[in-house]
Amino acid sequence: MKIVMLERHSVGIDVDVSCMNELGDFISYDNTVTYEEVIDRIGDADAVIVNKAPLNSDTLKCAANLKFIGVLATGYDNINIKYCRERGIRVANVRDYSTAMVAQHTFTLALALSQKIVHYDNYVKSGKYAGQRRFSNFDIPFYELDNKTWGVVGLGNIGRRVARIADSFGCRVITHSVTGNRHDDSPYEQVDKDTLLKESDYISLHCPLSDLSRGFIDAGALAAMKDTAVLINVARGPVVDSTALADALENGEIAGAGLDVLEHEPIGENDPLGKIKDSNRLIITPHLAWASVEARTRCVEEVYLNLKAFMNGADRNLVC
Repeated sequence: MKIVMLERHSVGIDVDVSCMNELGDFISYDNTVTYEEVIDRIGDADAVIVNKAPLNSDTLKCAANLKFIGVLATGYDNINIKYCRERGIRVANVRDYSTAMVAQHTFTLALALSQKIVHYDNYVKSGKYAGQRRFSNFDIPFYELDNKTWGVVGLGNIGRRVARIADSFGCRVITHSVTGNRHDDSPYEQVDKDTLLKESDYISLHCPLSDLSRGFIDAGALAAMKDTAVLINVARGPVVDSTALADALENGEIAGAGLDVLEHEPIGENDPLGKIKDSNRLIITPHLAWASVEARTRCVEEVYLNLKAFMNGADRNLVC
């Protein structure tokens, strides 16, 4: 079996992928971006391991031998699942490998914003603290999480973990499902979108990207939020309208936003969010919430186990 990994660097060179050699003739490429690169590299592959490279009908039709696609992620919107079903190509993703890290990063962003960490770190390192007489400086107010309302959008593994952590901080936790599904096993109050927007002091997004979630946070949603509210997006960039968010931050419609995902990645030169330099209002990280060493190692191990199961005739984490 010929196994092709299209984006070796997507899991980092510090993570070992040599386990794939046990399963067949394994070849990896540091990165694969263009259609031409994809077509050239998957042409005679039996199995492809992919993160974000485009596997649509135009590229997949050039891979006559392809039987299996292993996704180095939970999301698979770069893959034409309908075409794979028609061709009998099995697709398996990786689930719950980064839950702990994404939840941790959610609060890293929220706490950095709410406690003005960047401002106060810069204050000390600039020499201003050494030059003051008082032992303490708190020139920009900051607030506790205790007794605040934390709104969670999406009650998958990550959303549930975030809800538990917010609860442990003393927050009132409310939840919202973009699909409208009820979660009878959840101990937290489930609310409609209007209630979520109006009552939340913090809103964190953990829903997959779909037609229902695309643009979930738009200009109207931002206008409905408290002007003291903080928005955290660790889901997918297009869940939030970037232009509307930039306007809301500039106009003081909300207090701040912490983003690990953007509508276009990497960020474009003309992205309105990239022009906001005030880290008291906006913190952006480069889509790394999933990427702890532990999570990346688990990701590779899970893809290995998915492919091994397929080769043994078993179903494991199959999308189709």
